[in-house]
Amino acid sequence: MRVAMFGYQTWGHRTLRALIDAGHDVALVVTHPKSDHAYEKIWADSVADLAEANGIRTLLRQRPDDAELLAELKEADLDLIVANNWRTWLPPEIFEMPRHGTLNVHDSLLPAYAGFSPLIWALINGEPEVGLTAHMMDADLDAGDIVLQRSVPVGSKDTTTDLFHRTVDLIAPITTDAIELIEKGDFTPVKQDRSKASFFHKRALEDSLIDWSWPADEIERLVRAQSDPYPNAFTYHRGKQLRVVRSSVSTGLYGGTPGRIFIREGEGVVIVAGPESRRGRSHGLLIERVRTEDGTELAANEYFRTMGGYLTTRP
Repeated sequence: MRVAMFGYQTWGHRTLRALIDAGHDVALVVTHPKSDHAYEKIWADSVADLAEANGIRTLLRQRPDDAELLAELKEADLDLIVANNWRTWLPPEIFEMPRHGTLNVHDSLLPAYAGFSPLIWALINGEPEVGLTAHMMDADLDAGDIVLQRSVPVGSKDTTTDLFHRTVDLIAPITTDAIELIEKGDFTPVKQDRSKASFFHKRALEDSLIDWSWPADEIERLVRAQSDPYPNAFTYHRGKQLRVVRSSVSTGLYGGTPGRIFIREGEGVVIVAGPESRRGRSHGLLIERVRTEDGTELAANEYFRTMGGYLTTRP
């Protein structure tokens, strides 16, 4: 098929690679300029470099709203646009232009986790599986009819980094399989149940701040969700930022005020956590490894030399 590709970072790179390897005629690639945003420097394989290495016309855009881009898309006489990790809304005059419309590949099991950072949010929320959805684009973000979905289970120790690697490997097959169905007309699009939809914003530094009133199991998932190379979950200790690199839920039940540096347990240090911690029937967060402001990583037992004091939400 004759296609154009809108995409960015490793997700877009894998999509373009799949289109090239499958022998599709890629007439145009549109991607975003490089960014200094913390989350956009992660998994940042260059779509532009791949396109240019394969002799494909490439345009850099923050938003697809200029006359030059529209003219080039019209001139390309496209069968399909394929999008993956395009960060701004595509208007109808673009997504409706190709003969078969626009196929978007999104890294969640829609209708849940539309929007941004779906793997991180899904892990924080304890979802049993994550995956990809290939759907036809319409006027609402990530809301179009579903062509295909693929999923992978979430294990009890999985990090977002683990889930990224598993789901990114699904991009090529779901892209090529969905295009084959579209080309043959051999599928019935499935409308999304909008009553089950959820939509999430981009993550920022503040979203990694630990709230010690959360139950310990939820904080532990936050730590796994903010695994390297993502900005780690963090707290403050004695006025300085302290990142939590690895943790688990304590074996024992502990009482007191959330954030209290309480007791050694095994190879870690228990921090009192949870909205009901004052009753003494809550598990704490067992911190196992931390990273200080200067980047030094330490075992919790090495960092916390004495018990007492608090981890806080502000310096």
